[in-house]
Formats: sequence, structure tokens, C-alpha cells
Amino acid sequence: MQGTFITTTLPARAVMGIVNVTPDSFSDGGRYLDHSAAVRHGLVLAAAGAAMLDVGGESTRPGAEAVGEAEELGRVVPVVRDLSAACGVPVSIDTTKASVAEAAIEAGAVVVNDVSAGRGDPEMLPVVARHGAGYVAMHMVGSPRTMQDDPRYDDVVREVGDFLAERVAAAVDAGVRPDALLVDPGIGFGKTVRHNLALLAGTAEIAARTGAPVLVGASRKSCLGSILGGLPTDQRDEATLATTVWAFERGAAIVRVHDVESSVRAARLLDAMARSTAEGVAA
Repeated sequence: MQGTFITTTLPARAVMGIVNVTPDSFSDGGRYLDHSAAVRHGLVLAAAGAAMLDVGGESTRPGAEAVGEAEELGRVVPVVRDLSAACGVPVSIDTTKASVAEAAIEAGAVVVNDVSAGRGDPEMLPVVARHGAGYVAMHMVGSPRTMQDDPRYDDVVREVGDFLAERVAAAVDAGVRPDALLVDPGIGFGKTVRHNLALLAGTAEIAARTGAPVLVGASRKSCLGSILGGLPTDQRDEATLATTVWAFERGAAIVRVHDVESSVRAARLLDAMARSTAEGVAA
């Protein structure tokens, strides 16, 4: 895969579908741990309009425990291989381990989605560069086990943007093509509700600070439930859809969601509205 993949083949407002091959993810843990269930789910998301599928074998919810390399490989590689062959859209691997990223790329993944932004494994950026893969660098405070322990910022948009700009520079220095890079402000990863809202509002500033397209992953997260009076996870899809529209309107390139169909429809409507004039909608 060439790095221009991210900026030239995805739609202007792209939707990434989540395929959690885990027993403990906060939203759908265990539902798709079985290989066949995970593949079927990925195919459903692709049919619903997902521009990319993100396969992960290690939960990154607050308090999540780490998964060993062998276990993670066993969960994700067969799913990546089968989805890459059958789904008709690019597949991303959600991992912090270079060995898992490399195995997934060899199985057909074309993007690595790394919540550690290359800090978790020193071999990650060289692996991405060697294979010419796309790369998503995300901001997180600490680790999933500790990230929500009293996070503090003086200026969250500036600090997250500067961190991501540094990680973009590190990736480029390692040989990752600049046009293969995306950044993720890490909604819910070491942030309060106020921090998350500021980051969503500051999407355009983060893109400007980093020089890279922005991916937003707010789907069904606890901050959305908190804003709406404590809604449980399974009642947060409308809130997720609102963040999809808000993020796209502020310049996000990709949203990462569980409920693909509603976000795809919203993206199509926004595209039509962006083309509209007093005389109607341009072709």
C-alpha cells in the first residue's frame, strides 16, 4: 500500500467501523470474540457503508488489562485475513505491538491504528515505514489502566495538538510517509468531559497544528452518557451521531464508530448540503 491511500482513496468524510475481537471491550465485549462472528460483523459494517474496518484484539477501555502477544495475534490475524479478502474495503489493525502490526499487515491490513502513538513499542514506526502502511497516532495519558486518574491540562487542545505534532514528526523521521498519517486526539483517553468537548470543538486547530487529517473516536463513550444524565452504553448511539456531525463540520476526516449506518447517512447528507446552492444541489 502506498501512503497516498489515506488522502486520495477515502471519501472526504469517511466512517471507520469497529470490529472488537475481545471479551472485555466497553461497548460490545465478547459479542465478536469468535472468529466467525467477528468476520460476519465486519462484512455487515462494510455493507452498511464503512470506508474502513478497524480490527482490535486488546481492549483499551479504562482499567483494561494488557493482552499477551500470542493471544492478540490469535484473535486478530485470522479476522484481518478473512476480512481483507472478502469485505471490499481497507482493513486497519488496532494495536500497540509492532509484531501484531506486522503480522496483520502481512495478512492484509493496510493501516495501523496505535493508541500509544509509537511510544509503546520502539519497533512500531519502523514496521509501519517498512511496509508502507498508513498510521494513526493517538494521544493518551499513561495507559488504559491509569489514564483516567485525575487527568489535567493547562490548554488541552494546544497540549494534545503539540503532542501529536511531535509524534507525526517522529513517524516521518522513522520513514513513514507524511501522506500516510492520521492523528487522533484520543477522546476519553485521559480526559474529563470538559477536555473531550474542547478537543471536539478544536478539531480544526489540531489538524492545523499537526498537518495531518484528524480521526475522531467518540463512539458510545462514557463522556456522552455523562452529558446526557448517565445514559448506559447501549443508549448512546444518538449521542454518537451528534458527535459525528459535529466532528465532520469541524474538519474531521474520519470518525470511528460502532453504528456505521447512521454515521454514513449523516456523512452523505453533509456532502449533499455542502454542495447545495440557492439553485439546488450540485451534482
